Amino acid sequence: MPAQNMKDIPVHQLKERASTGLEIKRFIAGDIPKTDETLAAHRDDHYIFFVVEHGTASLMIDFHEIPFSENCLYYVLPGQVHHRISNEMAGGWFIAVDTLLIPPDYRKIFENRFLLQQPYLLNNVQMRQCREVLCLMQEKYLENDKGHFYLPVVHSLLQSFIGMAAGCYATPNDSQFRLSRPMELSQQFKLLLVANVHTEKSPSMYASMLNVSETYLNEALKKVTGFPVSYWILNEVMVEAKRLLYYSEQNVKQIAHTLGYDDHAYFSRLFKKAEGITPLSFRTAYRK
Repeated sequence: MPAQNMKDIPVHQLKERASTGLEIKRFIAGDIPKTDETLAAHRDDHYIFFVVEHGTASLMIDFHEIPFSENCLYYVLPGQVHHRISNEMAGGWFIAVDTLLIPPDYRKIFENRFLLQQPYLLNNVQMRQCREVLCLMQEKYLENDKGHFYLPVVHSLLQSFIGMAAGCYATPNDSQFRLSRPMELSQQFKLLLVANVHTEKSPSMYASMLNVSETYLNEALKKVTGFPVSYWILNEVMVEAKRLLYYSEQNVKQIAHTLGYDDHAYFSRLFKKAEGITPLSFRTAYRK
């Protein structure tokens, strides 16, 4: 595939397709994408999980083809460049998940394999369990009469699936890959960021923690992810903000202070600029 300018690669946002932080679809052999756009190289601002139940398929991720076979589990990290799964000969599941719905401990497992994740072959018991949880989750997700506690129940089922996926990838596999220096640095940066984002927002401070220059850290992040340090810092702040808005009862002022912002009005403006809605509107939308 010919090289492509990172600026030409669009970022697909989950909030444009779903207001619940979740999208789940079952695809069958013979499915054809409705538009050419879904086949083009793009990034997502969210996680994507695939479970292939039968047949064969492939995914182009960061310009490397990843083949899938029956009973495979796979995930795509936010920011990774990929083509839509080629599923004309396969059947299975597609699950898109807002990062805020993935607990930090699970994220460490998924992101610890930065750019190197490989398909995980599920055994018969694991496949059955995944299928049962996904079927129940989709059934609940598609209910017309949503009723009381609709969203918490859907998200609880989602947590069950994500926990099962994290458990699969928590066991180290023999790896034939050796991390390049930019990949290694990017991985270390992301782990530091998750641990320190409440108190540290300075790109130069993260560079100092990693004993490299800010310029080199920026170059490494851009090479591996397509985005600079400042992008990932703001992204992590927004993930933490959305998590607190969804899971906690703190008001916006308290959340701003928790995230290290003394000026809660500035924090609200920052949130609206990044997410397109105010913090309170986000809380209302997710707690329907």
